[in-house]
Amino acid sequence: MALAQQLRAESDFEQLPDDVPISANIADIEEKRGFTSHFVFVIEVKTKGGTKYLIYRRYRQFYALQTKLEERFGPENKTNPLTCSLPTLPAKVYVGVKQEIAEARIPALNAYMKSLLSLPIWVLMDEDVRIFFYQSPYDSEQVPQALRRLRPRTRKVKSVTPQGPGFDRLEAPRAEALFDFTGNSKLELSFKTGDVIFLLSRINKDWLEGTLRGATGIFPLSFVKIIKDFSEEDDPTNWLRCYYYEETISTIKDIAVEEDLSSTPLFKDLLELMRREFQKEDIALNYRDAEGDLVRLLSDEDVGLMVRQAKGLPAQKRLFPWKLHVTQKGDYSVYNTVP
Repeated sequence: MALAQQLRAESDFEQLPDDVPISANIADIEEKRGFTSHFVFVIEVKTKGGTKYLIYRRYRQFYALQTKLEERFGPENKTNPLTCSLPTLPAKVYVGVKQEIAEARIPALNAYMKSLLSLPIWVLMDEDVRIFFYQSPYDSEQVPQALRRLRPRTRKVKSVTPQGPGFDRLEAPRAEALFDFTGNSKLELSFKTGDVIFLLSRINKDWLEGTLRGATGIFPLSFVKIIKDFSEEDDPTNWLRCYYYEETISTIKDIAVEEDLSSTPLFKDLLELMRREFQKEDIALNYRDAEGDLVRLLSDEDVGLMVRQAKGLPAQKRLFPWKLHVTQKGDYSVYNTVP
């Protein structure tokens, strides 16, 4: 009899809490944009009690979990009597297109999770396993962008709607439909051109949640015109201000970045982000020092110095305190070289 069947027939398994995960499958992959682009796996988890929910995990989180489990339960651990044969995780890939790598990993990661959740009960109850498959507040707030492999049946929405007492239609965030939009599931809100939709939340940079004629759902931002936006407190987007110099032209651009304002990026991630945004490979990154001169960034240490020096500057909401100045790599005329 297979190990999974043996475990599910044992009385001690029946005594486990209902929130223990018993199966997990990847429903989709999604691209996330921080200082660098990366892909996360959208995973549908089913618990012993029958509950289903979605979690979002990067490959490096799989790798970190496997490393901890090998240290704790692997055959090399001579002090723990509760060792077992752990499943094999697909290896790291250092070269290739990120989306293609993520897509190729799906079958192997599904097999990995199936084997992992069939291991002895002490592994299922391991703290790191429980945390990995737990739906965090961040997970519960996400809305799947596509879900090519499944669609969620329901989604938590705000209980307060614009029909409540004391609702001020003129003060409420709202948008006007520019085009007809037909949702392909109950998750999405359908509307006609000219409809006024009252906004409930900003899901991400591309999707909003709103209500119209008693129906609530999500819809793409590109289909509407914002009449009254959310207050700054409700806007989760942070912005990185960049100054781009090319010959005699200087351009200011604010780039949306899904990172905390206090975070310090790696130099290579900043360079990749700027190359992607300005569609130029041969560029250099700089910042202005206290004297107003441009200083070229060449390493993580330089980036750290830039971030530390910016901490004393006046802060603006949703805007990183440090600014990037993007110049052409061979142009040294932007620097103050006079002694």
